[in-house]
Amino acid sequence: MKVETFVDIVNCDFYTGVPDSQLRALCDYLMAHYGIDSKHHVIAANEGNCVGLACGYYLATGKVPVVYMQNSGVGNATNPILSLLNEEIYGIPMVFVIGWRGEPGTQDEPQHIYQGKVTLNLLDDIGIEYVIIEENTTAEELRQHMNYFRGVLANGRCVAFVIRKNALYSEKNVNYCNTHTLKREDAIDKILEYAQKDLIISTTGKISRELYELREKHGEGHQLDFMTVGSMGHCSSIALGVALQKAEKRIWCFDGDGALLMHMGALAVIGSFAPRNLVHVVLNNEAHESVGGMPTVAGSVNMIQIAKACGYPYVACAESIAELSDCLKEVNNKKALSFIEIKCAVGSRSDLGRPQIVLKENRREFMRSLM
Repeated sequence: MKVETFVDIVNCDFYTGVPDSQLRALCDYLMAHYGIDSKHHVIAANEGNCVGLACGYYLATGKVPVVYMQNSGVGNATNPILSLLNEEIYGIPMVFVIGWRGEPGTQDEPQHIYQGKVTLNLLDDIGIEYVIIEENTTAEELRQHMNYFRGVLANGRCVAFVIRKNALYSEKNVNYCNTHTLKREDAIDKILEYAQKDLIISTTGKISRELYELREKHGEGHQLDFMTVGSMGHCSSIALGVALQKAEKRIWCFDGDGALLMHMGALAVIGSFAPRNLVHVVLNNEAHESVGGMPTVAGSVNMIQIAKACGYPYVACAESIAELSDCLKEVNNKKALSFIEIKCAVGSRSDLGRPQIVLKENRREFMRSLM
């Protein structure tokens, strides 16, 4: 189904969400028509944030909003759905558009497999009626579903469209970029020169994929790396947990700007403990690149000042390999909790692969390296 048809039939004028590759056509449509516009479209930090924003929109206008997300985000949204929106609480209606990653019977990345298996059960459990949109869903069928949903929404309940792979399409894609020139993979490679035998915990998406490929290129193995392929936004908390228990080992956290924003409260917790052996690196390309490249708000956020205010003793920003080298030398000299923001371009190699390691084996090897 053409995304324009979907949007026209749903007929809502406010969207907020966290981008998803399964919803790329919808994301591109929203960016092409609205960009990031406070009246019509807001890309939020996490899915619970989306629900709060959409709630505010409803309270202010009385009109039903749309919240879009990958099915992995249902967990972040569950608390406000149950304790705020539910018809037994405030009875606030919303339309959810959910990309169904890891749908049973489809090929997908390992972090999506179980989530995909339980997605429909989760929606049942939290009381959201849903319809599955497929490649062959017709406009008339969607119109009938939406007509029924309007009655549900009028009673203060939420509904969802669960979007299968390739169910929505657009005839034009939006290309995303920024003004930075440093390639993220080059930055990671430079850090590996300094990290040596230190341990690395990397966030979900292309950061872990590039780390994996660089280890392969250098013939180094993967026993020093824990690749957090799911659980977006929690990489830094995992790194803190390891650093606090293994004070004799230096731990590097390779974070992304979208992941950092998703659960930014972790910075305050890390800063309060200030482990001397933790180096928190944020590879900031101001985009949700792994799911299509839609922008984050990281371009207008002063991450360095935030980290400093949260208690990081050493903070720095790099926009070139030379600046990054200077920052890494300082990290080695100071041996204190450190925060390095690296401003990177959007984009990766066209032949970038995916980790070819069983995740449980990656976990076992990493744990052995900690002994």
